[in-house]
Amino acid sequence: MWKVAVPWNWIWRPMASPPLTAFTCQNLHTLNPRPRCRSFKLFCRPSFSAVAQPSPPLSGDLDRYLRCSMPQNSPLRVAVLVSGGVDSSVALRLLHAAGHSCTAFYLKIWFQEDFENFWSECPWEEDLKYAKDVCNQVDVPLEVVHLTDEYWNNVVSYLIEEYSSGRTPNPDVLCNTRIKFGAFLDAIGGMGFDYVASGHYANVIHPCADWMDEPSVLELSQDMVKDQTYFLSHLSQSQLRRLLFPLGCIPKDEVRKLATKFDLPNKDRKDSQGICFLGKIRFSEFVTRHIGEREGIILEAETGDFLGKHRGFWF
Repeated sequence: MWKVAVPWNWIWRPMASPPLTAFTCQNLHTLNPRPRCRSFKLFCRPSFSAVAQPSPPLSGDLDRYLRCSMPQNSPLRVAVLVSGGVDSSVALRLLHAAGHSCTAFYLKIWFQEDFENFWSECPWEEDLKYAKDVCNQVDVPLEVVHLTDEYWNNVVSYLIEEYSSGRTPNPDVLCNTRIKFGAFLDAIGGMGFDYVASGHYANVIHPCADWMDEPSVLELSQDMVKDQTYFLSHLSQSQLRRLLFPLGCIPKDEVRKLATKFDLPNKDRKDSQGICFLGKIRFSEFVTRHIGEREGIILEAETGDFLGKHRGFWF
């Protein structure tokens, strides 16, 4: 049996994040502005009487789909991360149907800007258009958050350094820990949101009010094929306590059916299979552009026989 001598590092090392770049109001651009609701203490029931506008009527009962959207706690103020894809769009509509007051956020980072000329198109433009159309259906405000410096300092530079050294940290784990639920959480920390939600296939079980000293627990989603808890496994308690995953109780095929029921403008859009935030950019292109190529040979581990060549051990 052929065996290839390849350097592996199976030990998952804790990833200490460098200090995050200071976030200012200049990073945030409002597409559909509306007056801010006054803030309140996180995780407490709001003291105001704001109620979200009802969603358009649907055929069938939605109750069984709202189990992970905390309908019994409505109305909450929820910041919803949207990407223009089906999953995050359905998550937004479920939270809206549960009676929560939602604000959608689209994260725009350096890849989309830096690779615009590289691809002769704007890979984020279509995503943002779909996100706007989904939000407009139910009059949910959408804001674009620019995290260019944060993404470079906390994800890209770390990836380049680690891959150059023969280690392979997972980009999606870094994105979730340091950007989506790191820099973004810091950015909206003073805006009075109870929770932050996304379209991840995962579930978070929060302690009841009488047991707030207990930890929030990350659990597997109902769809074991689409489950994304691995990519969320490095989140801290301070991060988990602020998160909602409305799709954690719903299989993927049901999410597609919900997209059709909601008549989402992106209901027929294909799922993204790429790495976090890379979009249409292949990871091999990213590695080539930022690390380069260094040809080497591949030998059979036991015999030392020559098997071929590689473009660099980081591929």
